[in-house]
Amino acid sequence: MSTRSLIPGLLLLPPVFAAFLLSPSLVAQGRGGPPPGPPPTAKAAAPEDLTGYWVSLVTEDWRYRMVTPPKGDYASVPLNPEGRRVADMWDPAKDEAAGLQCKSYGAAALMRVPGRVHITWADDNTLKVETDAGTQTRLFHFGNAQPPSGDAGWQGYSVATWEPAGAGGRGGRGGPPRGGSLKVVTTHMRQGYLRKNGVPYSANAVLTEYYTRTNEDDGTSYLIITTLVEDPQYLQQTFVTSTHFKMEPNGAKWSPSPCTAK
Repeated sequence: MSTRSLIPGLLLLPPVFAAFLLSPSLVAQGRGGPPPGPPPTAKAAAPEDLTGYWVSLVTEDWRYRMVTPPKGDYASVPLNPEGRRVADMWDPAKDEAAGLQCKSYGAAALMRVPGRVHITWADDNTLKVETDAGTQTRLFHFGNAQPPSGDAGWQGYSVATWEPAGAGGRGGRGGPPRGGSLKVVTTHMRQGYLRKNGVPYSANAVLTEYYTRTNEDDGTSYLIITTLVEDPQYLQQTFVTSTHFKMEPNGAKWSPSPCTAK
């Protein structure tokens, strides 16, 4: 049986035009529309705007964050015996002499250091986080970013993804997040301190953070950072903290200062 007898609408069409209409590629385009464009950039896909200036609200662990605790005071940090042994050897003068005064300003501890944070987009797929305390810079890479081999410095290498609202248990001031959170996983960090008094984390530690913005009815905005540090070398279990920041209108109070070992 011929094609003409099966498809009445093509009976009066020339054979070449009929074949053109029956082309599989055209049929597929008719069903699915034009091919999709490139995916949106991380900046365009952001469920919340995290950019701006933020100041620490030290509402917990005041005596560990606002002052340097004495050697051997590592309460609430789940150190294993090796971690306690290393912490008990802390010598800030030795760190200074070796040029290691930034050991407590590495990625696993930096957001706990009191001060101000400035968040901007370095490009459409890289979020930049700067701190005035210690004058440090972190870069959060979106997309198919691959970490380098070996030590990537105090701030390590961070891979970021946006998470929709309700994707995890990261509550905070003002109730659940409206738009979602930023998840950041950091590896390849240089060995450093979780606290200024020598509480250690190793170069094999894995840092996972969730950044969530909440907006109050009075117009105040807060940034809540939930931090999880996993480090079998020095920790018996995951070390979890929650750190709060309040948004500031501008950078008038931004005050960069160098790392200190004491």
